[in-house]
Amino acid sequence: MRILVTGAAGGIGTLLRPRLARPGRTLRLLDVVAVEPGEGEEAVTADVTDAEAVLAAMRDVDAVLHLGGHSLETAWERILHVNVHGTQVVLDAARKAGVRRVVLASSNHAAGFHPRTAGEAPDDLSARPDTYYGVSKVATESLGSLYHDRFGMDVVALRIGTCETRPPDLRALSTWLSPDDCARLVEASLAATGFHLVWGVSANTRRWWSPDGGRAIGYEPQDDAERYAPELIAAHGEPDLADPAHARLGGSFCVQELGADL
Repeated sequence: MRILVTGAAGGIGTLLRPRLARPGRTLRLLDVVAVEPGEGEEAVTADVTDAEAVLAAMRDVDAVLHLGGHSLETAWERILHVNVHGTQVVLDAARKAGVRRVVLASSNHAAGFHPRTAGEAPDDLSARPDTYYGVSKVATESLGSLYHDRFGMDVVALRIGTCETRPPDLRALSTWLSPDDCARLVEASLAATGFHLVWGVSANTRRWWSPDGGRAIGYEPQDDAERYAPELIAAHGEPDLADPAHARLGGSFCVQELGADL
């Protein structure tokens, strides 16, 4: 099996590479910066907006994991070109190459302006973006839905939370996606059929988001941010639920200046 991974040099791509390695599997790593391939890897230096280069990278590919794009807020022109146009380029190249399965990195920021509630938000919570970046992830989900409905491609859009080695702050006690769970989620997505929106979050005691979409495709998270809670609470106190970081799903993105680099 050969998987094309766009944005392979980014934070999540770097965390996933060793965790997705399998005998008989090749990871084709695509990024705008050069990536040094390891065992079971191939590297392509290309921009996700370069339709010719992306189509060439699809040769002999069985599935695509699309992580490429700006991962934080920035100017609208950059967001539109790389995150929105780039996603359409990747999906259309997959269609032309006959690649039937695509996993898209969406974000919790596609629904970031929804208020946090006592219950767990469903995976298909309606779009309510908190930034231009969040708008681009709404577009990512919509493009995935379009290519599923039009061309029968199997597409899973992952509304990723805070994917880091450990929770960096109090909010992440609810939103953390451990690297190991991220790999489990990607593996489940690579085997899923149809179109799905799925929260990318670990089995956190304080999670805000429903596990139902993940379970529907076979994702069973195993990590819980709560083991980091004593250290974070000792340093910062208990979360203030009225603070923007906790009052809305998108946290501080909801009060950032639109288009300002984060």
